[in-house]
Amino acid sequence: MSAQADKTPHPSRPLADPPSPSRGEGETEFAARSLLPSPLEGEGAQRADEGFANTKRARTEWRTTKTPVLRGFAKRMRHAPTEAETKLWTLLRNRRFAQYKFRRQLPVGDYVVDFVCLSHKLIIEADGSQHAENLRDLARDTYLRGQGFYLLRLWNNDILARPISVSDAVWAALQSAAR
Repeated sequence: MSAQADKTPHPSRPLADPPSPSRGEGETEFAARSLLPSPLEGEGAQRADEGFANTKRARTEWRTTKTPVLRGFAKRMRHAPTEAETKLWTLLRNRRFAQYKFRRQLPVGDYVVDFVCLSHKLIIEADGSQHAENLRDLARDTYLRGQGFYLLRLWNNDILARPISVSDAVWAALQSAAR
């Protein structure tokens, strides 16, 4: 192989080396950019603790010493819902119900509520026969109403057998809670 063959540039390479900032040749892209102001100068953050403040905050007024334990319990309940809770959640989830945002199995104070629309402070409870005439539920309802929530209790049988009636009841509760 000849020395001339080694000096012939490859078609993918330019004929001359581009200017190298490390050799003091040409202008660096960084230097060219630093002369121009950022289009968003004064906006945004330089560090993680600067800039736009997150306006969504956790609801601390409902937190108690039991909250961490209740979160774990609520998570387990979300992973093992009853048949009625599954059917009701299918109706309420992902803003399917007239664009109202519902959350399920949310700790509020010392209790875990089945479904809640925080914007209207409406709590929906899917109850079985074990909740009939229950004194603990009475104390729970009193606490939740004291926190400003409107409660709607639905029987599991109604959720499973009459979903249209349940939808009407939820709609009516949302309208009355909005007032």
